[in-house]
Amino acid sequence: MAKTAAPLPTARRTAPLRIVAFRRFVTASLISATGSAMAPLALAYAVIGEGGGAGDLGVVLATNTVPTIFFLLMGGVLADRMSRSRMLFVGNLLAGAAQGALAVIVATGHASTTTVAVCGFLSGTAVAFTLPAAQGAVAQIVPAEQLQQANALLRLPSNAVKVLGPAVGGAIVAFSGPAWALAWDALTFAVAAVLLRGLRLDAPVPVTTVLSDLREGWTGFWSRTWVWTYTAAGAVLVAAWLAGFQLLGPVVAAEQYGGARDWGLVQGAFAAGLLAGTVVCLRWRPYRLLFVAVAATAPLAGPLLAMGWGLPLPWVLLATLLAGIGLDVAIVAWATACQQHVPQGELGRLSAFNGVGERLAIPLGYLITALAVGVWDNRTVLVACGGLAVAAAALNLCVRDVYRINATGK
Repeated sequence: MAKTAAPLPTARRTAPLRIVAFRRFVTASLISATGSAMAPLALAYAVIGEGGGAGDLGVVLATNTVPTIFFLLMGGVLADRMSRSRMLFVGNLLAGAAQGALAVIVATGHASTTTVAVCGFLSGTAVAFTLPAAQGAVAQIVPAEQLQQANALLRLPSNAVKVLGPAVGGAIVAFSGPAWALAWDALTFAVAAVLLRGLRLDAPVPVTTVLSDLREGWTGFWSRTWVWTYTAAGAVLVAAWLAGFQLLGPVVAAEQYGGARDWGLVQGAFAAGLLAGTVVCLRWRPYRLLFVAVAATAPLAGPLLAMGWGLPLPWVLLATLLAGIGLDVAIVAWATACQQHVPQGELGRLSAFNGVGERLAIPLGYLITALAVGVWDNRTVLVACGGLAVAAAALNLCVRDVYRINATGK
């Protein structure tokens, strides 16, 4: 029988924040989020400050993403056979060391595309080992009936920081240089590592061979139709959203709206939507968990269609706000469904397979979009991306299991 760190029986009648281990987990998440919100901007200006351009930044971002995809399955296997608190400790420590080294390199003037990319590779590797462990850790700490509230509380600090973090990071970079923002990010990882190490969660399953664990994880993933269909739909939706919003959004904003000023408002509306979605999840506990997770992804098509159809900026802002709300509701509902309906000993591997499936779509989506804009105009491609997002959600709603995976303890 898998050994887990179950909360005391009395904790089941209280809110998640009354559980000491969960408070520690949330505190670590909040501290880490303050650094992570500043890091992308600091990284971009570290590359630019050394004379790099879009190509150099692209290389750096790729070296951060590729190892996450490559090592994620191994991270999922380890999350199901080792102490998840130990994995979170090591992962955050590695990320902190990578960001600390990057801060020193930038501060001393020795930054180059190669050195920054190496640090990014280490950070991406750390993410691959912390993501699967984090989802399983929450399910070990919090009773099943409180998981939705716990997942929402975990997203609250990161979403709140997203509203102000980039602006604060921009001010730090402008007045002190990117090295200070990177150093703060490194420090937050280190503090979070110490807090997470104190959770002392037991390993969820007995140790077997890695290959056997991986094979069993794939069997569990494929045998649950609701998991792999959600992953497949998510891959299409992630590719359409990132290609349309992140890649073409700023270009269309420059062509059709007020450029950087209006695009900043759109980004702000999305961040506000994510925060509002977290508040919704704290107040609303739907019974049809998986149905809500699927349906809530459909609003992501809104901003893409609004910009593609050339609607006025207020409509784009409203659509983006609703997209942010929907995305956060979907993330919380999906995480809760997995934690309540997947055994502890499989959560890490299932999370890893899901993460790999969705992340593999990112470079493919960028590539297809780059080819498409050579044939059609940007607005037509945006409408096509929006249509793909609607189609992915609609087809996923046709899966019978979507209506069977419901909240437990209700």
